[in-house]
Amino acid sequence: MRLLPTRSCEPGMRLGKCIYNEEGVILLNEGVELTGGLLGRLERLGIDYLYIADKATEDLKIEEPLADETRIRALTEIRTHFRSFMENESRSKFSKNHVLGRSFGNVMKMIIDDLNEKQGTAIMLLNMNVLNNYLYQHSLNVCIYTTMLGMVSGYNQDELMALGMGALLHDIGKTKINLDIIKKPGPLTAEEFEEVKKHTEIGFRLLKDEPNMPLLSAHCAFQHHERENGSGYPRGITGKDIHEYAKWIAVADSYDAMTTHRPHRLAMLPHQAMEVLFAGVGTLYDQRKVAMFRDNVAIYPLGLTVKLSSGEQGVVVNINPAVPQRPVVRVLIDADGQVLGQPYEIDLAEKLTVFINHADNLTQASRA
Repeated sequence: MRLLPTRSCEPGMRLGKCIYNEEGVILLNEGVELTGGLLGRLERLGIDYLYIADKATEDLKIEEPLADETRIRALTEIRTHFRSFMENESRSKFSKNHVLGRSFGNVMKMIIDDLNEKQGTAIMLLNMNVLNNYLYQHSLNVCIYTTMLGMVSGYNQDELMALGMGALLHDIGKTKINLDIIKKPGPLTAEEFEEVKKHTEIGFRLLKDEPNMPLLSAHCAFQHHERENGSGYPRGITGKDIHEYAKWIAVADSYDAMTTHRPHRLAMLPHQAMEVLFAGVGTLYDQRKVAMFRDNVAIYPLGLTVKLSSGEQGVVVNINPAVPQRPVVRVLIDADGQVLGQPYEIDLAEKLTVFINHADNLTQASRA
């Protein structure tokens, strides 16, 4: 399958990967033939990229980091509790019957179990085929990133639970912010931004006294927008005073936000978002954590079309866990622009003189 911008897809192409709704349930199945009307609707719903079935890459299979049961359970819990919080006008009495810690604790155990089976593989997590409520899917994505990175860092079970629950609920304070501001399609005014910034303090207050909720998880909600140079909020503290868990979440939160469609902008591709993170190293983000994030995230995801420094063009078909930024590329178009009848593969981890110039869509190759 190939990963193509929705605007470059054509009627008659077939989905190579399912599209899910906000509850994690399949909305459009793999193999569905796309029509002009369906493509237009998907674009309007914020699906910027689609996995498309393609003969040249029909052997390419993309595994999800979580089992279907875990993903659906997690999104259901997030949606159920967050909606309940939105409907409850009080900013103090938050969790009915104090079930928040228990419910999300059970979800975290499932997530940790699933991710334990994926250890040693680069994280490949995209929002390309998800019709979602941003807050719900974003919360789960940030949790997956940070929990996996906690595993790589050698955290024990209790530490992973505190980190993961903090990541899962880092934006819970947004359920108490005016929904019109949260969903505003354009830039926020200064007053609106000040209102949004309150979500960190609200989130902390709502989590800190919850039974079965680690206090460090509440601090994740409180500190995930703090920055190394003190330019963050709510307190403007600097790197030495920011908890390690919040620093992990800051990186994952920013990365996932950039790679997700938002009302005011299209999603970035992973390598583009990674460049932005590195531009903020030392001032906004912890250098070691950004480097570890890069080394454990597939910034060139499977199915992505790339152009090599050699002039050849092809598709990423395998990730090298040791160096995920140098994947295996199946060349479909040679340096002269000719579509190959017999594609071949280049392992960039071995051929160090060749590198990826840029990632794009090649509609010529997708029709081959």
